[in-house]
Amino acid sequence: MPMDSFEQQQQDLDPHRKEERDAAAVELAGRIRQKGVEVSGTETSAQLDDLNTAIDRFEAAVTARGGDPMINTPTSVPPENPDFVVPRRDEGEDIDTYTGRIIAAGGRLEKADL
Repeated sequence: MPMDSFEQQQQDLDPHRKEERDAAAVELAGRIRQKGVEVSGTETSAQLDDLNTAIDRFEAAVTARGGDPMINTPTSVPPENPDFVVPRRDEGEDIDTYTGRIIAAGGRLEKADL
């Protein structure tokens, strides 16, 4: 079954589905922003979920290396360790590309000898 028809079927079953998904996306975007990561507001809920998962994995790698994600944020001046700061999103960078960079950075931390 194509995704559009599935989504339409779900919308037909729950007329408030879109509002609920939109509210969940707003909440998730807020949590991401609280971590110092910029989102534009044009991201889909799936993209926000992927981004949040990538950030969580990155933060878990920081913690495993003895770092503290609360003092190694994009707004920390100076951060405890620059390697422990989630990468900044480049101006105009596609959200999927940015998410991939965070995943790669987390992977490097998981393998690094710091």
